[in-house]
Amino acid sequence: MKLGTTCAIVTGGASGLGEAAARHFSESGAKVTILDRDVERGRRVADEIGGFFAETDVTDEGSVQAAIALAVERMGRINACVNCAGIAYGIKTVSRDGPHPLDAFQRTIDINLVGTFNVSRLAAAEIVKNDPDPDGARGVIVNTASIAAFDGQKGQAAYAASKGGVVGMTLPMARDLASSGIRVVAIAPGIFLTPMLQGLPQEVQQQLAADVPNPARLGDPAEYGRMAAFIVEMEYLNGEVIRLDGALRMR
Repeated sequence: MKLGTTCAIVTGGASGLGEAAARHFSESGAKVTILDRDVERGRRVADEIGGFFAETDVTDEGSVQAAIALAVERMGRINACVNCAGIAYGIKTVSRDGPHPLDAFQRTIDINLVGTFNVSRLAAAEIVKNDPDPDGARGVIVNTASIAAFDGQKGQAAYAASKGGVVGMTLPMARDLASSGIRVVAIAPGIFLTPMLQGLPQEVQQQLAADVPNPARLGDPAEYGRMAAFIVEMEYLNGEVIRLDGALRMR
């Protein structure tokens, strides 16, 4: 696969890592459809990159089916799916306010894990319709995990559980879809300078960056976009979870 012939859907593409992936793919010649709940920003980013937008709730089957149908109508096909939609709460299992609210835990799992699988399975059902290349390849799914799946911190029980699920389903999905010529790879980002982190005080950002061994800085979302692009083009890469974290191991 080459980015110049890629037709990609990117969930969470209105901001953060998803936006960076959508921009990099488009700049490299790919057709891109952004799937996001943020209509205003999603449409603006899509217009800026010359792509398309579909308002999407990743947890809703009908919403995702409609978005995929629109993407196929606009781009002609789908051969890449990049899942970046997600949320994060910072809540301890038990705090002064009481036990972790169950609805917050369920919502995190529903969006980060169930939503990722929902989009992946429906995208895969469309990707299998593509004619295979000489290597038998029809497309690729890139999911977003997190180093929290391995090094979850205080207040990250829900988030770490959801991302651990993404890690855990990477290899089985790759094996499930192997006969259809669809690869599945996950990226586990470290601490990236996304809009959520940009809202923190500068001294807090500097402290977080100082914990990263090399390079001692926060990740640039554009680096995530380049990694996703590398996965698309590296056709022998499959069933793997790639840490993108500057060798950060959180204690």
